[in-house]
Amino acid sequence: MSILEESFSEIHKKLHNKELKVSELVDASFSRINEVDDKVQAFLSLNEEAARNQAAKMDEALGTEDTRGLLFGLPSGIKDNIVTNGLRTTAASQLLANFDPVHNATVMDGLEKAEALTIGKLNMDEFAMGSSNENSGFYSTRNPWNTDYVPGGSSGGAAASVAAGEVSFSLGSDTGGSIRQPASYCGVVGLKPTYGRVSRYGLIAFASSLDQIGPLTNTVEDNALVLGQIAGHDRRDSTSADVGVSDYLSSLTGDVKGMKIAVPKEYLGEGVHEDVRNRVLEALRVLEQQGAEWEEVSLPHSQYAVAAYYLLASSEASANLARFDGVRYGVRASEADNLIDMYKETRSQGFGDEVKRRIMLGTFALSSGYYDAYYKKAQKVRTLIKQDFDQILEKYDVIVGPTAPTTAFKIGEKVNDPLTMYANDILTIPVNLAGVPAISVPCGFSEGLPVGLQIISRPFEESTVYRAAHAYEQAAGHHKAKPEL
Repeated sequence: MSILEESFSEIHKKLHNKELKVSELVDASFSRINEVDDKVQAFLSLNEEAARNQAAKMDEALGTEDTRGLLFGLPSGIKDNIVTNGLRTTAASQLLANFDPVHNATVMDGLEKAEALTIGKLNMDEFAMGSSNENSGFYSTRNPWNTDYVPGGSSGGAAASVAAGEVSFSLGSDTGGSIRQPASYCGVVGLKPTYGRVSRYGLIAFASSLDQIGPLTNTVEDNALVLGQIAGHDRRDSTSADVGVSDYLSSLTGDVKGMKIAVPKEYLGEGVHEDVRNRVLEALRVLEQQGAEWEEVSLPHSQYAVAAYYLLASSEASANLARFDGVRYGVRASEADNLIDMYKETRSQGFGDEVKRRIMLGTFALSSGYYDAYYKKAQKVRTLIKQDFDQILEKYDVIVGPTAPTTAFKIGEKVNDPLTMYANDILTIPVNLAGVPAISVPCGFSEGLPVGLQIISRPFEESTVYRAAHAYEQAAGHHKAKPEL
């Protein structure tokens, strides 16, 4: 097993006892990237010189009180829509191919305070619009379990880099399932925090009322450690919630006796692959054996979630992406004769097909005469979906079901069928519309590909999500399986 696949606490112990150097961790990360990333293609850019220089300085602090943080010296990968001071940030778009930020996202300040190391920027669907990483403006990331298959999206590079053992953890963003679905496909742990739990300052916006940054890791414990470093109120983000950050590690007791679990019948019904359904039922039996209780419930408005989501997210994207016009930053079309043509040519050349598709849909939904019929109605449906979650979570501690209706699909299989691709997020989208926290943890395999178990709870009760996920993980042990590249 690679040193980067060991738990944070195990690595920290070796660092503190001077059995391991930070520079050796960095060496292991870049060595693994050199070994497998030509197959996986998780990274868009590397931060090698800066990471090695920082590691050399950190080696001098080993064995002192300065190494007490459990993220100290850990190699991390950052999704390329999270701005990093001095490190190119493209959102996987040709339009931002030359964008070098001059400030950090708030989450990067949190990681720097914890002295984690940034190894590089990770591939994604362009501007986070996609479910397979095939919409990257540069190249497609591949699933480490089978490189003929997609890693999921839009945080496909973030999930694949952890699964491939290239980094200890990564940060992704989740607008409609973009952390949890690739975590499921790649067999890692991925959390979408409560909306407002983690600052969005410095996240290149796709849909501002839905976007949320979260961690991807090998274990639930490691995930809780990363969230503890990036969560909290930020005055620079007007949607950041002024709610205290819990001690997430204290919830990892392994005890779920008496926990009440709701299982929506819609999450195990039509469209969910039989193997996925069976893995989830097996997981529920594991939790039942540990003393939890589960009952079937209904989330009746979930059937409308995909339609409402794509209207709302595309409408917000239409507004957010208006800033990319070739004037202030990013690539500018050089052959235009006037300002209007420069706008048109820059956006035509810079945006990919999926981004253009969503801008057009969003602009239409917001246009005069159609706003009430589409955007306003979608907002009403969103309220009904949130009310469904509120009512269920009044009676139950968590909601459990599959993260995705199927395992990963082959590269190229759905790329020309946008509606089929959109439906792939049917089980994750309602969580974003409701603004509640949810995690995906590995729960077995189907034909050699990982299956993810999704656990959902009340707003700002990430501790409850972690408690259930950790108890299941430790009993089932699926997190120990690793791909062979």
